[in-house]
Amino acid sequence: MSHLRTSIAFLFGLLLITPLARAEEPEAFEIEEGFTPLFNGSDLTGWEGDTTLWKVEAGAIVGDSPGIRKNNFLATTKRYGDFELRLQFRLRDGEGNSGIQFRSERIPDDHEMIGYQADIGEMYWGCLYDESRRRKILAQAPPELAQAIDRSDWIDYTIRAEGDRITLKMNDLTTVDYAEPDADIARTGLIALQVHSGGPLKVEFRRIRIRLLD
Repeated sequence: MSHLRTSIAFLFGLLLITPLARAEEPEAFEIEEGFTPLFNGSDLTGWEGDTTLWKVEAGAIVGDSPGIRKNNFLATTKRYGDFELRLQFRLRDGEGNSGIQFRSERIPDDHEMIGYQADIGEMYWGCLYDESRRRKILAQAPPELAQAIDRSDWIDYTIRAEGDRITLKMNDLTTVDYAEPDADIARTGLIALQVHSGGPLKVEFRRIRIRLLD
């Protein structure tokens, strides 16, 4: 019995001196004047999609794919026209393919979205792609982007859409300045985050905020 009492006392002492493991806390940041958050940092309010793939961890929206056959998107429930969107993203080990849809729509009865994509991933970093529509890169990022980003760390992404003009920026480098020549291309739509087919991959998005320009 004395040995049992000694063991219990020892374990109790460890609990007193050993800090309990805590989940990583979201990093606080100041939202710029005129911007409002699109993500509250704690749940997916204002977003819709497959919650078996998309979740919230440590103040970030996380797309964690074991490997999927089709692209998957988490989309806003509101539509946006002219805006400036700012956020940070991070790809696990800098590998995989993702992107941010804007002025986009879900294709009925399909897994895909149609519209502009601010691209993320090998060979596509900082490019403007036209998802499910013209299916091509509309504007290529400059080669100096490779020196402007650390692909495995958090990267700032700015997307500005105003009228026919689209500007993309990663960190402090403008990667795209594009004027849409087709007047019939939609000027409003959903914003969405992508996990590309293939994998596995993990992509995180945080500090998502928007300023309306119209």
